Amino acid sequence: MLAPLLLRGAILSPFKRPRPDAGLPGSRPSVRGLRADAGRLADYSRLCGYRTAPHVLPLTYPHVLGFPLAMRLMTTRAFPLPLLGLVHTSIEITQHRALTTADALELSVHASKLSPHRRGTEATLVTEARVDGTPVWTSSSTYLARHRTSAGPSPQQPAGDPLPALAEWPLPGDLGRRYGAASGDRNPIHLHPVTARLLGFPRAIAHGMWTVARCLAEYDVPEAAHAQAEFKAPVLLPGTVTYAADGPDFQLRSRGTGSRGDAIHLTGSLRPLP
Repeated sequence: MLAPLLLRGAILSPFKRPRPDAGLPGSRPSVRGLRADAGRLADYSRLCGYRTAPHVLPLTYPHVLGFPLAMRLMTTRAFPLPLLGLVHTSIEITQHRALTTADALELSVHASKLSPHRRGTEATLVTEARVDGTPVWTSSSTYLARHRTSAGPSPQQPAGDPLPALAEWPLPGDLGRRYGAASGDRNPIHLHPVTARLLGFPRAIAHGMWTVARCLAEYDVPEAAHAQAEFKAPVLLPGTVTYAADGPDFQLRSRGTGSRGDAIHLTGSLRPLP
């Protein structure tokens, strides 16, 4: 299903000229009665390090289930950003109760807004999951199409105190291909050094959703929870990252070279819903 959509998106990409004042598609791709496949769920959980019960969906897994709908939306002519080279820059997830393989989900995706970014234009996509008409899970993701802008450099934000380092994770060069197989997200920037270089990256980069899933797998995630993450800098593959956390806050970073400080790749937090 996803391969034809990716091909369509690749064909349409050169004809799209992203800008923050463009129109958005009004369509809302949806699917009813969707249940997670136990085998695919097990593969995903293993790759991301989740240790939840086999029938329980990890907090990030509905994003994977909704990804084909997001692809369907992003590969329409009405979607103003080119699919090739899109970079996932942030996500917020709200889960009202734990979801399982027994739940028949109604999933829908829509584009809520476009925003200017110092490196291009961002689109916000919202994915919603319902069970028997009741909202159970929602995410809001931003995707960046990089292009020249007239905006100057963004003001430097204070880094703050680094979080305590808890682990180092070596990441293999094929991580992007493995996660692409588990999630369906086969954006060329994640798959091979050659295709990543064609889109402006020195090597293949890890999926942002793998990095946040891997961090959340270190937590005992409450059934009703809110998580958010910002993807600050790409994680080049292969490579080694440091996982750091303090209470609800977490980050991934890597050691700088020479006089350069640590590079922050991901910051995020996980909190129970009140």
